[in-house]
Amino acid sequence: MTQVLLIAGAPPQEAVLRASVEQFRAAGATVELVGLFAPDDIEPGLGLAGLRSLKAAAADRGKAFEKRVAKLSAPRRVWASAERDRQVRRAGRRAHVLVALDASAVYAVWRLAQLNRKAHAVFGIAPALKAVEERRARPLHHALRDAARTVPTPATVGRSTRGAARRVVGGALRRASSPAVMRTTLGARSWRGVVAAPRVPDRLRAKLARRVSLSMAKGGRKAGATLVLGDAARRTTDRALRAALLAEAARADLARGHDDPALRRSAYEAALALADRRHAKGDAKGAAASLSSALALAFPRAVHFDSLSSPLAADPAGYLAPFRASTAFQALTAPRGRTAPAAPVPAGRPLRLLVTTYSNANFLHPIRERYADHPGVEIRFLDLKEDETLRPLARGGQRMMEHALGGAPALGEQAEAALRPHLEWADTVFVDWCTNAAALFTLVDPGTTRIVVRLHSYEAFTLWPHLVAWDRVDDVVFVGDHLRDLAVACLPPLAAPEAPDGPALHVIANAMDLERFRREKTGADARFTVGLIGAGVVAKDPRWAVEVLRLLREHDERYRLVVIGDGLDRKASPAARAYDDLLRKDLAELEPTGAVRLLGRTEDVPEALTGVGVILSSSVRESFHCGLVEGAVSGALPVVRDWPFFAGKEHGARTLFPADWVVATPREAADRVLALTATEEKWRKATADAAEHALTTWDWPVIAPGFDRLLLEG
Repeated sequence: MTQVLLIAGAPPQEAVLRASVEQFRAAGATVELVGLFAPDDIEPGLGLAGLRSLKAAAADRGKAFEKRVAKLSAPRRVWASAERDRQVRRAGRRAHVLVALDASAVYAVWRLAQLNRKAHAVFGIAPALKAVEERRARPLHHALRDAARTVPTPATVGRSTRGAARRVVGGALRRASSPAVMRTTLGARSWRGVVAAPRVPDRLRAKLARRVSLSMAKGGRKAGATLVLGDAARRTTDRALRAALLAEAARADLARGHDDPALRRSAYEAALALADRRHAKGDAKGAAASLSSALALAFPRAVHFDSLSSPLAADPAGYLAPFRASTAFQALTAPRGRTAPAAPVPAGRPLRLLVTTYSNANFLHPIRERYADHPGVEIRFLDLKEDETLRPLARGGQRMMEHALGGAPALGEQAEAALRPHLEWADTVFVDWCTNAAALFTLVDPGTTRIVVRLHSYEAFTLWPHLVAWDRVDDVVFVGDHLRDLAVACLPPLAAPEAPDGPALHVIANAMDLERFRREKTGADARFTVGLIGAGVVAKDPRWAVEVLRLLREHDERYRLVVIGDGLDRKASPAARAYDDLLRKDLAELEPTGAVRLLGRTEDVPEALTGVGVILSSSVRESFHCGLVEGAVSGALPVVRDWPFFAGKEHGARTLFPADWVVATPREAADRVLALTATEEKWRKATADAAEHALTTWDWPVIAPGFDRLLLEG
């Protein structure tokens, strides 16, 4: 059957179109219609085999495309809309007769005829009907003619308007490098060879590498998807392209739940080298983009949070050495200055205290309550996430970098306008969490306002402390000596005597209301119940706790594990998902026997702890571990793993807690539990001593004077 494609540069007259379609159908042809008309312009029921509105197609491509096409002449407008439309191209390739219904459509018909050489290309209905009749009268002749003209002409492939030819070649490339091909060893190996071949132009190599990498990933060869990007990067001389390919390779590696430290380091070193070049040229925006890429590669969640070790904790100076050698990073972290030192605590009126954070106020409640009722303090609270003006500013980490490098003046002006009223009111700003709130508040000159920043643990393994202007911070508070040591090792502006003008460093434990946890134990089996508060992140390492439980149950099957809090977030990263897969296997074995009970999140932790006789800290790192101390006060025996991130260093779990609380291995943990829960009397004595130590060391009335000295005495 003959296929006819009608192309219109304007809405055709309904009566003429209806009569023409009937004539074509009577001659044994199917008819499709394409044109610059709205779908509603064509009456339904005409018997068309296909209908395509180029106006609707252009609208689907977006406003920018519509505006660009609208500037063209009518014939060019028809073709520009048609050549990028897959439905029109398919109809053009299968048509036997291409028909321009008006003058504006002639150019489009001619262009389609260059790609479909077997088709008759005509202008008007009468010549089109004649062509249909001729094909019906001489079928053998036209079958042979069509067979001889199945490919575009060489001239078409080489035309200056190369879009159609590129699509033909691109289609062949897509088929040859499809996921199905990549699933075969020969296909994957062959394409890796193509990507790494010598004398391939950089941009073409990068394009090939990205396509092949994507197909390999879809074909199940995720390791190959990483390797092919690395292969291309090593062969690429263009620095920007090389840095981009290395970054993509490192991200692809992490996306498959793996980390190649050498690849990731080479990726952020390439990004830093590019940042240095751009900074030297005065390109603040480009340098900030490269620094942002480098920092993101150095501080991925999977490496520092969803892993049981961290290269930053193991060797801070070595890990950050490439950054410290970078001129762009040196400029980013250079002192920014302030017009005046912080004023002393005011006399004769209350201290105006602004307490601020971004989203997380979990550790601020006792502090806010204390100073809300303090006669010497007037307090305000500001959550940047809840402020419509400050929230978008706080989220712009890369823009903050650009501003620090001498660009993004608008950000500085916006931050100044938004923060100045707060800074003018406050004598002291207490920023909880050293993240984007701290970076934003030090983006502007604080003047005589005192800036205090508290760093917990999470922040040390992120890029944010490196964006803080530390010469504008007066005091830094850590919740443990081990966190202070790590921060000083990571941040030269905090290291005295190298930074004599840097902020004062303080160690003050978290504010906790511990008295509410003192409740009587319930149930005869509390002594044999091991509690774990919080297992929502890999750093809590609940599988270590499971191993302790197994050892306990080898001795006495009355021991069981109760987990209080949310489970792992499987969506956090492939690494977190891989860990959770192993944990679920453990739980699937133990839960049916009653050895493990998952309580989930509860608003009444003190009540949940009344049935817990042993409290465990199985973490690889902690800032303080409030849950452990709360459990100890509740009358549970504390057992603390010597947190591996800090084990063997000057400060860690062994210096924060009494030495007999801390163990190195699951075997040591089990031995401590077995020894001190052997009898009711031993257990009661050990837990009473632990509760007394916790209350007299970390309860809020004990800790609060430290905050008074910090904030009220200066």
